[in-house]
Amino acid sequence: MTQSDSSTSPVATVETPVAPREARVDADELFTVGEPIADAKAPAGPIESRWSERKFSAKLVNPANRRKLSVIIVGTGLAGASAAATLGEAGYRVTSFCYQDTPRRAHSIAAQGGINAAKNYRNDGDSTYRLFYDTVKGGDFRSRESNVYRLAEVSANIIDQCVAQGVPFAREYGGLLDTRSFGGVQVQRTFYARGQTGQQLLIGAYQALERQVAAGTVTVHSRHEMLELVVADGRARGIVVRDMRTGEIETHYADAVVLASGGYGNVFFLSTNAMGSNVTAAWRAHRKGAYFANPCYTQIHPTCIPVSGEYQSKLTLMSESLRNDGRIWVPKDGEDKRAPGDIPEEDRDYYLERRYPAFGNLVPRDIASRAAKAVCDEGRGVGPGGLGVYLDFADAIERLGRKAVEAKYGNLFDMYLQITGENPYEQPMRIYPAVHYTMGGLWVDYDLQSTIPGLFVTGEANFSDHGANRLGASALMQGLADGYFVLPNTIADYLAAGPFEKVDDSHPASAEAIASVNDRVQRLLSIKGSRTVDSFHKELGRIMWEYCGMERNEEGLRKAIGAIRELREEFWRDVLVPGTGAELNQSLERAGRVADFLELGELMCVDALHRRESCGGHFRSESQTEDGEALRHDDEFAYVAAWEFTGVGQQPVLHKEDLVYEFVEMKQRSYK
Repeated sequence: MTQSDSSTSPVATVETPVAPREARVDADELFTVGEPIADAKAPAGPIESRWSERKFSAKLVNPANRRKLSVIIVGTGLAGASAAATLGEAGYRVTSFCYQDTPRRAHSIAAQGGINAAKNYRNDGDSTYRLFYDTVKGGDFRSRESNVYRLAEVSANIIDQCVAQGVPFAREYGGLLDTRSFGGVQVQRTFYARGQTGQQLLIGAYQALERQVAAGTVTVHSRHEMLELVVADGRARGIVVRDMRTGEIETHYADAVVLASGGYGNVFFLSTNAMGSNVTAAWRAHRKGAYFANPCYTQIHPTCIPVSGEYQSKLTLMSESLRNDGRIWVPKDGEDKRAPGDIPEEDRDYYLERRYPAFGNLVPRDIASRAAKAVCDEGRGVGPGGLGVYLDFADAIERLGRKAVEAKYGNLFDMYLQITGENPYEQPMRIYPAVHYTMGGLWVDYDLQSTIPGLFVTGEANFSDHGANRLGASALMQGLADGYFVLPNTIADYLAAGPFEKVDDSHPASAEAIASVNDRVQRLLSIKGSRTVDSFHKELGRIMWEYCGMERNEEGLRKAIGAIRELREEFWRDVLVPGTGAELNQSLERAGRVADFLELGELMCVDALHRRESCGGHFRSESQTEDGEALRHDDEFAYVAAWEFTGVGQQPVLHKEDLVYEFVEMKQRSYK
């Protein structure tokens, strides 16, 4: 494999052509190493009893006292909506915030293929331990054993909860819930609702949330964006938000704050994330003292519709579930330009089935993505620019019949037809990898509490469960596990010491946070430069994809750090943000988010540069086996990299959390 170049980048160029930035960082003093960090909340002993032990040892809050305690939750996706509904049901006073016009538009709604749970309905050898093992292995042995086992343990409860809510999971002929396979496993543990699983699960969480709104325990503020965290007397006590309709800056206070604000994949500009998905809530917390863990761990999803032009603002995911019945291939000869239906079997390379016979087309996402890039780099890619591979359902249609395929995947096929104008029932889909999910996020302990007391982080916004690569259908599992079952138990241990001393706008920490937000807004509006916000975002995305995308190396990462620093300086000198702050102003919203992406992007590259190994979604070209697989260095890098913010342009401090494996043997991954 070789370093990506512009010929293989799916990222659109900026509006005005910009010469490639050649700045690079040659010095090694990019960060300093601080004191190690440890998770002091995870119990010891048998892994099967650790979650039960933690729940028993955690302090409780009696129902009468819960009414005196308040919690702010930022985000209304699966993690945020389920947490708000559950805490409201328990009797806490909950205030929920989202930047969308309704909680139902949270990006969780875009998830397609399914949710994992170890219920073993298929009687195919699944178990809690096997889900735990598959997840640790899939994350390339860079996740915590305790967290992952807890996730596997509560997974079965999630399905029962959602069925009780009326989520219309697919069922097999006998009426039992149906399941299918996802990448990285050899059992069928993924529950699904056609290709709309995220939507149906979010509707279930949303109706539970609205029940609490009607009961008066939860108050929802839509079209409000968190712009700052209030840390008073060493505790997270509130947030500063902007009413996106009026521009009014508001403060809200509580005894604890929960961030359920999703991932940061849009740092790449083009991704499968909704355009509004951003890192601002998490990054504001990071700047206030919350460590950011493993930011370089980005998941590139192998099954996305290829880029069709520079006009695109996002990419479209085609569910990994399609790999159950679809076969992935490219022509054996890169010069073979025949239509796919005219290429006979002997001239096709089913490269995943050839390289990984035990798992075939269901290898994990990181492996499938790099394999697709490799065949395209060899000149065997298909479609415009050679940036695509075929996902072919001809065998499945012949074996199962078209009606059976329609029943399983019909809405996905319809979506592909509408976007591309190509009928996947008659010709293969064309797919190519794209940025999809971020395994990194704010560092949390076993209780999901960050390094700021009182600040809890759930779902994709934290780093805790997936290691260096997430297995498909595990994002929905983690979000609902955190919201329904984990956080409600662990946050009580913290809130048992409350209510805490009242905080209002007169507190020095509040005044500082409000002033910081107002100053930032006015600074963005006052620059009145010549370049649009989107032009900066697109250029940042190009830098990140080229040098910190599917493949990284030292030279490229140093180039990226230098280029990002130059771009950030230019942004604050020449960005154009029209309008005012006292109105609906989407350019201002995007400018604040891109400003944070420009800081995050540098940290991602520093993290990728310091980790001189390949693991999961982090692939360093200097560290690979003879056959091009990721090569870990457990003796040097078996740790979580938790970064402390010290200032823009300053050296971040690296705190290492050693990863110790007692129940799973660390070994080189193999899916062959």
